[in-house]
Amino acid sequence: MKKTAIFPGSFDPITKGHESIVLRALDLFDEIVIAIGVNERKTSFFPLEKRKAWIEDVFRSKPNVSVITYEGLTVDLCRKLEVNFILRGLRTSADFEFERSIGQMNKKMLPGIETVFLLTTPEYTALNSYIVRDIIRHGGDASPFIPDAVTL
Repeated sequence: MKKTAIFPGSFDPITKGHESIVLRALDLFDEIVIAIGVNERKTSFFPLEKRKAWIEDVFRSKPNVSVITYEGLTVDLCRKLEVNFILRGLRTSADFEFERSIGQMNKKMLPGIETVFLLTTPEYTALNSYIVRDIIRHGGDASPFIPDAVTL
């Protein structure tokens, strides 16, 4: 049976931390679907189409990584795609507490789902999209924090 994981997020923008999680998870899963969630209550910094194109460029050489967009609950997407794994990265203990709650609620809504957590590598522990957006917003050089395929 093929093991597929969904890696949900806003990826606004994708960071080297996200890239690292996906590349490392390829040793665990046959396929990874990067799922860009659309939240109408949140205003994104970068347009959805640009974020999707960047992620496709980052993983162009990985045929077992695909990129989609979705609205609604991640468990509903898992159900629709018949996927049993949700991939999440953890940077801090606060991330763990937040992600654990979501993972447990997802499990309650869809008993067959398993959330798999990967710890970020030490060099990416402080990295998040919010900080990268702030650097960009203020004219700083964000290139050390985003994959090479992402051109701003």
